[in-house]
Amino acid sequence: MTTVPVYAETPGRLHGRTAIITGAGQGVGEGIARRLAAEGANVVIAARRAETGEPVAESIQAIGGSAVCIETDITSRASVFTCVTRAVHMFGGLHIMVHNAFRGGMPHRLEEADLDRHWRHMSQTGVWAVLYTGQAAWPHLQKAGRHGRFIIVTSPSGVEGSANIPLYSPVKAAERAIAKSLAREWGPSGVTVNCVAPVAASPALLGAFERSPALQTALEARTPLGRVGDPEADIGSVALFLASDDSAYVTGQTIVCDGGSFLGL
Repeated sequence: MTTVPVYAETPGRLHGRTAIITGAGQGVGEGIARRLAAEGANVVIAARRAETGEPVAESIQAIGGSAVCIETDITSRASVFTCVTRAVHMFGGLHIMVHNAFRGGMPHRLEEADLDRHWRHMSQTGVWAVLYTGQAAWPHLQKAGRHGRFIIVTSPSGVEGSANIPLYSPVKAAERAIAKSLAREWGPSGVTVNCVAPVAASPALLGAFERSPALQTALEARTPLGRVGDPEADIGSVALFLASDDSAYVTGQTIVCDGGSFLGL
């Protein structure tokens, strides 16, 4: 009879490493920040507004974690570089860059799409911000070598498309394409690049559920696990896997965390 090994969770697997998470003032970004901090990482909450980022940093500090908030505009290359410079100055290095922040994604039809409201905002906080965070983080991730991680929070819509947000899907698909290219470019240095595509209880999704309870019912009905993901326990744990040494041989991939709603990979 074959015995299946049981692996106990190892506390502090990110001890001594520094992670920047953009858009960590709420939702999925906050969940990822809390999960990485719980494993010993020095966490930088890169939030557009200090009034959302500071409370998250303070709450992590209150339970013994290491966290600071750096106000960051991810649509500004200079602001992103400043955030990385300050983080490295504070903690002596950077090992993990998580780009999560995003603005846009409101339902629309193609013929009604507003290029400023829909395309420009989404591409700036999605595609362009991926480029900025990658460029700013790269020299430090390279120094981190086999501990260097670049994680991009994309969307299942970037894999399967969407009937009611047609411009959102190509932006998210472009993020995945950049991740694959960087995985090839950075792989020889030991740095991994991966995407997480979540469906989670973010403020935006919960707001949509309040406006349309039928939406929640329909989403849960098409999900084999029958629920929406928790930002920290469900999505944060997958980000932790990608940030840790456990994923050292995984790069260029998209992990869809949606309870099984999309099964096309």
